[in-house]
Amino acid sequence: MGTGRAGETTSGRAAGAGQGRAAGTERGRAAGAGSAGAEAGFETRAIHAGQAPDPRTGAVVPPIYQVSTYAQDGVGGLREGYEYSRTANPTRTALEECLAALEGGARALAFASGMAAEDCLLRTVCQPGDHVLIPHDAYGGTYRLFDKVFARWQVSYRAVDMSDPAAVRRALAHRPARVVWVETPTNPLLSVADISAVGQACREGGALLVVDNTFASPYLQNPLALGADVVMHSTTKYLGGHSDVVGGALVVADADLGERLAFHRNATGGVAGPFDAWLTLRGIKTLAVRMDRHCGNASRVADMLLAHPAVSAVLYPGLASHPGHEVAAKQMRGFGGMVSFRMNAGEEAAVAVCGRTRLFTLGESLGGVESLIEHPGRMTHASASGSALEVPADLVRLSVGIESVQDLLADLSTALAG
Repeated sequence: MGTGRAGETTSGRAAGAGQGRAAGTERGRAAGAGSAGAEAGFETRAIHAGQAPDPRTGAVVPPIYQVSTYAQDGVGGLREGYEYSRTANPTRTALEECLAALEGGARALAFASGMAAEDCLLRTVCQPGDHVLIPHDAYGGTYRLFDKVFARWQVSYRAVDMSDPAAVRRALAHRPARVVWVETPTNPLLSVADISAVGQACREGGALLVVDNTFASPYLQNPLALGADVVMHSTTKYLGGHSDVVGGALVVADADLGERLAFHRNATGGVAGPFDAWLTLRGIKTLAVRMDRHCGNASRVADMLLAHPAVSAVLYPGLASHPGHEVAAKQMRGFGGMVSFRMNAGEEAAVAVCGRTRLFTLGESLGGVESLIEHPGRMTHASASGSALEVPADLVRLSVGIESVQDLLADLSTALAG
């Protein structure tokens, strides 16, 4: 597995990087956070893990600790381990305890954005000369990070079809990799990777398996239980769920890796602020019921698009015709709220449809309660233009919200009709 640079764990502890974890553990025990243990149902953990009533006031919602520093009881006498909010903050601790409970991880860390989480992870486990495998249809921001940032620091990458475990094995045999980066489903082509099979290939090849679980959310898929080492989320999306906060998270199976990540996050500073952490926690409370509605609406939308004469292909793992349908059915509890489709008439027709919807808002991002539509080639994935990861020009991506599904179907039908 990727061990990163020698001495990071030791130096992290010396610098106090472990204080956030200690604080979180102490706070959780003191507040009775264990009432939502691993044996509790998902919805119960989403509402209660890390979020026990305040012991002083009885408040049922964790307070926003909008604070930068903390009084010490004598030099080094920290109260529950808190000294400075870049290192640890009680509101962020509550979010991290909840995320760890939802993903079944040893530790979670919250960041200022999903890209900040990716950057911290790669800086922690990679060094110059390392090699990484990424999806051949990776999110444009992830591709940009590898191609424009880490390539300058001599971290190379190769794009691989992650839906083919044999292709991953061949790539690892050709050149060992420090990290295998998986999205499943992918953004925006909705490809599905078999996490268990890819995880086995990583264990045999000595690579760290990282799974971007943003599209599925912890409600639909738990990669750590399937053999992943790290789960990454853009918490901006389904976890926050209301298009009002930007954030990211890492959840790890190994506590020592979590310690090293905490050191790097503290050193580089890309932390989630307390109000952002609080907003994300608020969103997580309703994640299960929202995801049920997202999945149901997306399935209806996919069926409608499949039958429309203007549409040449529909990309949705819930369709029996999707090449990853069986794998998705095996490792997911639902097929998600993201649907992509291609237009028979080409790029300009795709762009035109994006401009004609009224209920589907033209905009980037995804996972909010409201429905969004975009043209990936000109918007979220423009950074991959001209590369091997370029997305089809006739592709439209939908983030299907939780509105009345009949209204969504009518809006799309009108837009497709011109």
